[in-house]
Amino acid sequence: MIKLSPATRLATPVDTAAHGEYRIPDTPGPLLRFTGRITDDGDFTARPFRYHVYGGWFCPWSQRVAITRSLAGLEDIVGMSYVDGARDGRGWAFRERYGPDPVNGFTLLREVYEATEEGFDGHVSVPALWDRANARLVSNDCYGIGIDLATRFRHLAEPVVETYPPRLRERIEELDRWLGPAVNHGAGAAGGPGTARTALLEAFEQLDGRLSRSRFLLGDDLTEADIRLWVTLVRYDVGVNADRAVNPGLHVYPHLWSYARELYRIPAFRDTTDFGAFSRPGAIRPDWEEPTG
Repeated sequence: MIKLSPATRLATPVDTAAHGEYRIPDTPGPLLRFTGRITDDGDFTARPFRYHVYGGWFCPWSQRVAITRSLAGLEDIVGMSYVDGARDGRGWAFRERYGPDPVNGFTLLREVYEATEEGFDGHVSVPALWDRANARLVSNDCYGIGIDLATRFRHLAEPVVETYPPRLRERIEELDRWLGPAVNHGAGAAGGPGTARTALLEAFEQLDGRLSRSRFLLGDDLTEADIRLWVTLVRYDVGVNADRAVNPGLHVYPHLWSYARELYRIPAFRDTTDFGAFSRPGAIRPDWEEPTG
């Protein structure tokens, strides 16, 4: 019998009859339990090939990290791999579609969490940043992971774009306090009449006006603010708004739609997008290749 190396191990198929449906555990404490940060002199310092991101093609929070990683020039410095897009009660897993876990040979993402905290009973989520040097999870907080990738590895790689420059950080976070609740978190609840839908459509109207005068959210600078917004925009018409029963499509907002398509033409955005991973069955995908001008 041929003995497989750990990196070739794959999880068994999804089986809800045997394992049940996945449920976010109702346990005390924060939903995101690991919030370590990369610093100059702490437990986690920036070193080449030390870190690996576990992500999901379906997940907007993972895509935020993937785009930042690419724009920061870290694709050869920080590894990234993807879990399967379906799960049962065991949580996310590594299967044939996206390949095995290249770092630890785990079959379930839960093993990453349990290797860090014995008896882990919390939420198993992506993205998750793994430290190879200490064989433990650093963080499963996409906010901190994204900022650290954008700012802490500048001595190791030349960024394509500096997405979190000091001079714009306050404005980026100010936008996030508005767009986070109204768009990124609100879009999923905006499929029917109510305050979430009102807030979302008002935000789209304001964004359309803003982008009629500005190439990106903060002028000519492509920043973390654009990344955070875009991962929701690219999912909108094939996800929560797939049936067009309540809300208009993005094309109704010409400047917002043009802006979204311009970002899609940037490889970091386009190459981290798999429409099949997050489109609802029967959804009609807009033409993201349509010229913007």
